Amino acid sequence: MRRSRKSPVNKCGQASGSGGGVGVGAAADEGLAEIGVATNLRSKPHRHFSHVLPGKSECANVSPVKMLVGRECNYSGRSRFSSADRCHVSSRYLPVNGPSVIDRMNSCAYVSQFSADGTLFVAGFQDSDIKIYSVDNGWQVRKNIRARSLRWTITDTSLSPDQRFLVYSSMSPIVHIVNIESAMTESVANVTEIHEGLDFSGYENDDSDDDGHFGIFSVKFSTDGREIVAASSDESIYVYDLAANKINVRIPAHSADVNTVCFADEAGHVLYSGSDDHLCKVWDRRCLSTRGKESGVLIGHLEGITFIDSHGDGKYLISNGKDQTIKLWDIRKMSSNARGNSLDRHVDWDYRWMEYPSHLRHKRHPNDQSVSTYRGHRVLRTLIRCYFSPSYSTGQKYIYTGSADANIYIFDLVTGAQVARLNYHRQIVRDCSWHPFNPMLGSSSWDGVIANWELVNNPSAVETE
Repeated sequence: MRRSRKSPVNKCGQASGSGGGVGVGAAADEGLAEIGVATNLRSKPHRHFSHVLPGKSECANVSPVKMLVGRECNYSGRSRFSSADRCHVSSRYLPVNGPSVIDRMNSCAYVSQFSADGTLFVAGFQDSDIKIYSVDNGWQVRKNIRARSLRWTITDTSLSPDQRFLVYSSMSPIVHIVNIESAMTESVANVTEIHEGLDFSGYENDDSDDDGHFGIFSVKFSTDGREIVAASSDESIYVYDLAANKINVRIPAHSADVNTVCFADEAGHVLYSGSDDHLCKVWDRRCLSTRGKESGVLIGHLEGITFIDSHGDGKYLISNGKDQTIKLWDIRKMSSNARGNSLDRHVDWDYRWMEYPSHLRHKRHPNDQSVSTYRGHRVLRTLIRCYFSPSYSTGQKYIYTGSADANIYIFDLVTGAQVARLNYHRQIVRDCSWHPFNPMLGSSSWDGVIANWELVNNPSAVETE
């Protein structure tokens, strides 16, 4: 098997130095204009709220006080806030203050994830611990899962839609599933509880790896909870049927490690994947039997892709890249294939221990198809993740990411402006998660700290711009 560029060189190590600067390049084309209009509609207040006082002209940035007065006086004629009104108010209050320390471990934290309803928070650590905290119960530990047969670290976790089960992956072809509703708080794999192993190496006609010793970088439940999709170091995407207890399909997806995969929307037919071959790809499972290849390719990153998050509308996605950028994509602009668009990678640079070459920081792919590019954070040492902000509270007005400089960055989706930089951690922030409803953000860092950012009076820990 070809040696993965995520192969361990040492345990965690020290945080990289600060710096890197802030620079944004946003492509002002029709794609950005379209998502800008959609985002504005989801987070702009009703026009009548700007006319709280007679004779006042309409203003797009209506204060919360005016919004409340307008609601009480029923200026909109609805006697309540619409979802756009709510987003306009709540998106003004970002979870940038604090933080409070939820937990501190003697192990690098790799994963942080709120559940879909925001009642649970999952954190995965390098030493095999996965902790599930009850957010509404003072962040008490509801489940302490101890993985076994772990390779290197917990690479990913995913909660089932009904929040009864959790799957976790590592640098192994075996993904484990745990019942988190059981009465046992201490869940030690196959000692106090059974952690059922789902074998991703047993796919028939698999000739990609003689010994089957590949690893899983990304794992996700489908919206209906019937399937699990996984991205692996054997250059493939797998879909596992839980009812049949077998792999449904293996897609030889890329020419290098597949670091990330996710569903495009709730239907579950379309997948997005990202790889160290610099490409994002779009897969329609309904066409695989006839086409036998991807539905399209998104070209623009100069280095490998560490994570992808879907906008959820089947059109847009964002990706984090080792070229130190986040890119926004519109799949309607994708190519039919990557032929003639590949670039030679910089073999003298390794993101695991080297800084990104300064002369490449603002280089652009000659055939860049992305809608917008966001810069300022750092993607080094590990597969750092990025996300859209929640739909309910912000209308997905922002994107946010961890960073190798130990900060968390929040960008305005449309303008590309950096609106906040959260500074507290002492080492790499690999993952972070914005609460689906409340102004709250959880972060996990290689310093072993799980932190919670929210609206409290402690401005010394945050820099906003």
